[in-house]
Amino acid sequence: GCNPLAETGRSKLQNQRAVLNQQILRAVRMRAGAENLLRATTNNKVREQVLLELSFVNSDLQILKEELEGLNISVEVYQNAEETFSIPLVPLGLKETKDVDFTLPLKDFILEHYSQDSSEYEDEIADLMDLRQACRTPSRDEAGIEMLISYFLQLGYVENRFFPPTRHIGVLFTWYDSFTGVPVCQQNLLLEKASVLFNIGALYTQIGTRCNRQTQAGLENAVDAFQKAAGVLSYLKETFTHTPSYDMSPAMLNVLVKMMLAQARECVFEQTGLSGIRNEFFTLVKMTQEVAKVGEVYMLVNTAMNQEPVKENIPYSWSKLAQIKSDHYKALAHYFIATILCDHELQPGDDEDQQEKALSQLYDYVPEGLMVLAVLKDKVQRKQLGKAHLRKAIVYHEEALRVCGLCKKLRNIEVLQEVLTAAHKRSLLKYAQQETEDDFLSLIQAPDILSKTEHKIETIAPQFSKVKVKDFFHKLGPLTVFSAKQRWTAPRTICLHHEAGELGFSLKGGSPVQVYCLDPVCSAASAGLKEGDYIVSVGGMDCKWLGANEVLEKLKSVGKQPVELEVISCQDTAASLHSKSATYSMGMQKTYSLICLAMDEDKIDQTKKAPLKLPFLSWGTKNRQKAASTLCLPSAVAGSSQIKKKPSPFTLLNTESSWY
Repeated sequence: GCNPLAETGRSKLQNQRAVLNQQILRAVRMRAGAENLLRATTNNKVREQVLLELSFVNSDLQILKEELEGLNISVEVYQNAEETFSIPLVPLGLKETKDVDFTLPLKDFILEHYSQDSSEYEDEIADLMDLRQACRTPSRDEAGIEMLISYFLQLGYVENRFFPPTRHIGVLFTWYDSFTGVPVCQQNLLLEKASVLFNIGALYTQIGTRCNRQTQAGLENAVDAFQKAAGVLSYLKETFTHTPSYDMSPAMLNVLVKMMLAQARECVFEQTGLSGIRNEFFTLVKMTQEVAKVGEVYMLVNTAMNQEPVKENIPYSWSKLAQIKSDHYKALAHYFIATILCDHELQPGDDEDQQEKALSQLYDYVPEGLMVLAVLKDKVQRKQLGKAHLRKAIVYHEEALRVCGLCKKLRNIEVLQEVLTAAHKRSLLKYAQQETEDDFLSLIQAPDILSKTEHKIETIAPQFSKVKVKDFFHKLGPLTVFSAKQRWTAPRTICLHHEAGELGFSLKGGSPVQVYCLDPVCSAASAGLKEGDYIVSVGGMDCKWLGANEVLEKLKSVGKQPVELEVISCQDTAASLHSKSATYSMGMQKTYSLICLAMDEDKIDQTKKAPLKLPFLSWGTKNRQKAASTLCLPSAVAGSSQIKKKPSPFTLLNTESSWY
């Protein structure tokens, strides 16, 4: 499912993204130090020098951000290699991460928590690290998707085995924001799980853009891939509601889901016209409604992209491409309806009622003084209304070309320019073919077209159950019992002697089995066996996964010989959730913080009432002053050291966070 050595255009883009991420991190740290010095000093000369340095750092950050945006709009790298004449689709780039060494933290936890020889689990830890490393370079196919899902599911096992809710075990996860390049560091495994989910959705988008859109099967696969991408991103938004990264914020994910569904809708329209569009009345009516729907959904995507707070982080070229597609497909809708009016006069054998009904469904209203049936019957009115639609189509085409020409990234995409230009010329040619002597009398304005579709486009929820994975740390025992939430005594050895064929206790439960109905005067009780103990081995043989009958068989098989049991006892713990978390900065407008959770636990004064513990990444507005970060994206620094505080919807409550 991975190919780390493949020198493809996609892998080169990811390598460039990784380099940019490091440069952005370096510049952000320099900015943080300069801003701290600006706040601390009162020397005017020093302040002037710091402000000058900050201006250079801000410029560098802006340039790096634009370079990263250039990578995000490198759509031609992800498209199908075949010669196509279609508007490019937008894929998502994979999030980059740093290496993580699980070895020491997991081995220490196995020894401390499970009281087992951690050296026996070196292969399992190595397998986990190898799988994570492979997930950084997934192949762009179903095998790559399956590998990412298998790692995501494996993280569920790892979370339950090794990440207790009361403390951190010292594993630091670092992931870079896909749009800004700013790193986010946490010791919480939820960041890792959320980032892997984002990459699953991103890989689906790359698979969708790679499909051959000149074939029916290719378009079907593209529609399916974009729907699955939307499903994964929607699942991410609903499951990890407060992720500390702009690219995984609810507002951003909402926009990305809309964009993926819009691209699926675009592919559906291309399917309907793949075999050619017949110049027939009812066929053109259907195509008009379908293409109007595509233009409508892209208009909604463009509107969403230009809303705060998404507007500051979404690539500028993406929002312009959505605007271009909206105008382009609206122009096609007006072109199709103009073709209906100009090329299809009502014939004696035609069904007037059916044509009137079909044409009426395209309009919310008709221009004043016109009636649909009268337009169908009157040749002059048909021509006038048809030319009005052509004029509106030309206006939309020209607007699409204008916006494309203003965006540096988009005007360099040749196929986009070719498609827009060809559509514009076709509408101009159609308009030129009509009689022009009565143009000065035509005051009709073409009405808007109502969209309608026969194809339902919805998100496809991720089917994690279809990928079967085995817990790497299966040897630790059943997860329902041997988890990080449970605490145990160290294994005790009990020498069991049979007394007249009786054990002196009974066994219950599945695996592992539990001691109950213990006779307090039997030899086992005298040796230290307790009611409720779990039996983990019999005669040196591991029996964590054995049932009651199987353990009894093992005990009976030794006959009257004494046998050694290893048992453990559950310890009741009052676990409290850790309140530390990543947080967005509050102190600066349009900023983002680079943080890392502290590994030490703050002691709570026993004489004071303990504060309410907060769930992972809780939202709030408390302690804004304290939560202000100096590690942020480019923003203008005023001459004064006083920085205005502006509330942001991305504020996260965190009263105990520590900062780099």
